[in-house]
Amino acid sequence: MPRAVFIINPVSGPKRRRTGTERADLARRTLERMGAHGEIQLTERAGHAYELALEAAASGADLVIAWGGDGTINEVGRALVQRVDSVASAPGPALGIIPGGSGNGLARQLRIPFDPARAIEKALAAAPRRVDAGELGDRLFFNIAGIGLDAHVAALVSTRVHHRGLLPYLRASAADLLKYQPVDYTIDIDGRTTQVSALVLALANSTQWGFGAQIAPGASLTDGLLDFVVVRQQGVLGNLLRVPSLFLGSIARQAGIDTHSVREVTIRSREAMLFHVDGEAVQGSETLVARVHRGALRLAA
Repeated sequence: MPRAVFIINPVSGPKRRRTGTERADLARRTLERMGAHGEIQLTERAGHAYELALEAAASGADLVIAWGGDGTINEVGRALVQRVDSVASAPGPALGIIPGGSGNGLARQLRIPFDPARAIEKALAAAPRRVDAGELGDRLFFNIAGIGLDAHVAALVSTRVHHRGLLPYLRASAADLLKYQPVDYTIDIDGRTTQVSALVLALANSTQWGFGAQIAPGASLTDGLLDFVVVRQQGVLGNLLRVPSLFLGSIARQAGIDTHSVREVTIRSREAMLFHVDGEAVQGSETLVARVHRGALRLAA
């Protein structure tokens, strides 16, 4: 059995969730039942999961298991990518995932069980494999990053929503979504420059934002490419009519949706752009570069 370190976010997920102590106790019992060895750490603040993952990698852990949402997974994954990149002769620990957030986009894509004990069993038994990482504005992501409306929603949710879940997200942002206007962008892909007016520019390493909403149904974690999805304005009614297709996996066939497979793309706007990486809103500059790092992360899932 691999030597595992659990990094548990005690406050992630919907209102009705296990406490940090309950999550730690469940992890401990599961390890004992499987005859495995591990350490259990609880995060105390934003950025703490990243620090704990760096310490776990330096201590020689084989597996670092992130229990939380896409933000927690992002912090742990970033630390493990850094470790892999900095020690060419050693593969570094693999990332395991226990879904404990709200949308859980990456976990849903990987079909990781939502039952924590089963997810732990799967992570401990899985043979690690290499998956890609994306980068936008010098920030790594593993699921989806974006500019425009989805970044606007991420910023709103971080300030307005105290109990996560789909309905709180919708309540917090509904009025703002109806008022949001498309932005003009200049986009460079493989030496070709185009001008677009868009509601969303999504960079997808995986298929969905979360909750089953697939913005890039054809995206792959292992193809060395990002799916760059441009969502154009179709009017209030047209935008609403496209929503069901997100959950049916058919958004790419809807009017006003353009998808490109890219290794690198440069995006420019007349004003500084707000963007998000795995749901975390970040204030960027007037120019943002997105790229893919093939096979940058070892994943046990």
